Amino acid sequence: MRDNLTSYSFLAPFFIIFGVFLAYPIFYSLYLALHKVPADSFDIFGGLTFVGLQNFAKLFTDIRFWWSVLMTLYYAALIIPSGIAVSLILALLLNNRLKAVAFYRSAFFLPYVLDMLVVGIVWTLIYSPHVGILVRILESVGVSAFTERGFLGMPATAMPSVVLANVLKGAGFGMILYLSAIQNIPQSLYEAAEIDGASAWQRFRSITLPLVKPITFFMIIIGTITALNAFVEVYAMTGGGPNVDIGGKALGATWVTGYYVFDTFYNQFRLGYAAAMSYVLLALTLIVTFVNRRFLSAEV
Repeated sequence: MRDNLTSYSFLAPFFIIFGVFLAYPIFYSLYLALHKVPADSFDIFGGLTFVGLQNFAKLFTDIRFWWSVLMTLYYAALIIPSGIAVSLILALLLNNRLKAVAFYRSAFFLPYVLDMLVVGIVWTLIYSPHVGILVRILESVGVSAFTERGFLGMPATAMPSVVLANVLKGAGFGMILYLSAIQNIPQSLYEAAEIDGASAWQRFRSITLPLVKPITFFMIIIGTITALNAFVEVYAMTGGGPNVDIGGKALGATWVTGYYVFDTFYNQFRLGYAAAMSYVLLALTLIVTFVNRRFLSAEV
């Protein structure tokens, strides 16, 4: 009994933090999703009207919600393959015997540890049409398409610009994973392939890519979960905009579901509706992750 009490006393801080900051919000958000919260005043448990699944039913006719889901999938389709490609390219480059290779590894990994809000603000300044260095560089070579509105002010380039910033921030993490996997590949495989006359591209396609598949699978799963829960980068860089006209309604070109939940909760104060959206987003994340795992794990 004494040993058990000692063990549970060491585990108690974790359980307390988990219960207060994770378990309680999960169950309370489900409670909110089944109720209508008055907009003028908010009591944690009092003053709420039970509406059952009404908040979930509204989502089926909410064009803004389905637009946000579409933009979230668009964001995922851009960031997952580009993030994997950049991480793998960096790993291949740093796997060579370069001078100061440790410095380059640290330099590429450093942005990953920075807060996304800080990175988003920095990239907003880089993309700025007034003070952005990227716009000035393009102007110096005769490209003036972004001088007036910048990259983040145009619907066609807003989402790719957000994706580029996030890919360059997170590429260091994938680079470390791929680099460790590549360095564990026996050199004898490359030597045998080279003796047989295989080119560098053939060695990469037939040896490197198949043997780093577990890392690629892991990157796809993590990238999917991260993309479906994207919020901070959009909040910091575009605020959901710029707007596009869809069916007579102004919808944001970067209006991902995570940002729509935030806007509904804090700006519109529709707490029950926002909670219902968060659970639908959770279900979508689980479904997409399960599909990825089902079809990709068989190839690993």
